[in-house]
Amino acid sequence: MSTDKNINLVENSPLGDGGLNVIIAGGGTGGHIFPAIAIANAIKELKPDVEILFMGASGKMEMEKVPQAGYNIKGLTIAGFDRGSLIKNIWLPFKLIQSFFQVRKIFKEFKPDAVIGVGGYSSFPVLKSAQGKGIPTFIHESNSFAGKSNIMLGKHATRIFVASEGMDKFFPAEKIVITGNPVRKSITQSNVTKDDALTFFELRNDKPTVLVFGGSLGAKSINEVIAQHILDFNPLDMQVIWQTGKTTASEYLERAKPLSNVWANDFINEMDKAYAAADIVVSRSGAMTVAELCVTKKPVIFVPFPFAAEDHQTVNAQYLVERDAALMVKDNMVKARLFNEITSLAKDPEKQEKLSNNIAAFAVKDADKKIAEEIMRSLLRL
Repeated sequence: MSTDKNINLVENSPLGDGGLNVIIAGGGTGGHIFPAIAIANAIKELKPDVEILFMGASGKMEMEKVPQAGYNIKGLTIAGFDRGSLIKNIWLPFKLIQSFFQVRKIFKEFKPDAVIGVGGYSSFPVLKSAQGKGIPTFIHESNSFAGKSNIMLGKHATRIFVASEGMDKFFPAEKIVITGNPVRKSITQSNVTKDDALTFFELRNDKPTVLVFGGSLGAKSINEVIAQHILDFNPLDMQVIWQTGKTTASEYLERAKPLSNVWANDFINEMDKAYAAADIVVSRSGAMTVAELCVTKKPVIFVPFPFAAEDHQTVNAQYLVERDAALMVKDNMVKARLFNEITSLAKDPEKQEKLSNNIAAFAVKDADKKIAEEIMRSLLRL
């Protein structure tokens, strides 16, 4: 069904006559937030008068990134399990209970017609409350191994959107819709040239450029290797765009500050420019990062986060490695191997081209549109 037909279907339905209120819940990392914003934008394209409210965890990055995208967000006091300090987890049950009361108040004021969960612990009380009230709920599960809260919520969800096949081991098969993972339009529709991107980062256009990032908080193992070899890139005629993440950022930024061949910051807001500038990429292999790299066709060296649930980041990376579409260095081998892998790939244009062509075959550019259309169709059928 085309988008135009869907728009007419919505406008000619009872949903088109009145307002539609939608809550999108979740966050914690860019891997949850940016797909959520992409879904919101796609719903807005189908039904411009829809009212969309985000809900996330107070103090987390969604409280900054969602308003920047033009949407309102309400914060919950909920927190995730702290593996580093068990004493802090004493307050978790109280915060969970408090968050349910907060959700109840927000529901009473906003009166949602549908609730969408995109992952992260803040999505649980929102979707659970919606299901208790009989409000249609939709889940987007980006990973190949579903999160525990999504598995529990999936039993009573209206639809569950997943990236790949085989998810019926986690969710009821009749509720699953395979859509791929939504990638930001700023990336899927980017027309930034490499020269313009390099100018933005104040780098040269005659050197191989390495983009390094490990998520919004940073990747300790990757950062340590880059910091250790930060002075070695220039003699090798290479330059670096380095997102350090917020953890210990000041230490890394201080090292990079005097170097003309290194652009560093704790976060890159203009990822479309970063991808455009890069010849090769070094990153973790979360589902959303993988989706973006497929779309941007970048030769990549994955360093999977070893403590991801069910080691799903290794599964993500291995799938592409086995198809000669990416390289991988295990986290415990980073100090011994990563820098050599970076320099080797940066100096091998033929290998870069092969990886680029192969990873492009897995690109999905319209997952946000598929999800938005299926949500609207589902609401029309209810």
